[in-house]
Amino acid sequence: MKIQFNFSSSVWKYQGTAGWYFVSLPKELSQEIRETFKNDEEGWGRLKATARIGNTEWQTAIWFDTKAEAYLLPLKTDIRKKEQIETGQSVEVTIYI
Repeated sequence: MKIQFNFSSSVWKYQGTAGWYFVSLPKELSQEIRETFKNDEEGWGRLKATARIGNTEWQTAIWFDTKAEAYLLPLKTDIRKKEQIETGQSVEVTIYI
């Protein structure tokens, strides 16, 4: 059985050469997820998840960022296009782990 987590967060773009887009999970939520699922993490704090924004649901993973003390959810181009998501926009996200 998967556990559902809901949050809202603003979309941001990584400034490196790859230029990935992310939403950061709130710190408190990240701590709760990490305490519950730490043993399920793979390399680099990767945790498999299902995500949903709007009408789009996809299989993905979240990564724990030790500097931010929060998980990061990457947003691929096709997801951003389907949901018309722009940098800086606040989005409602559902994560299933």
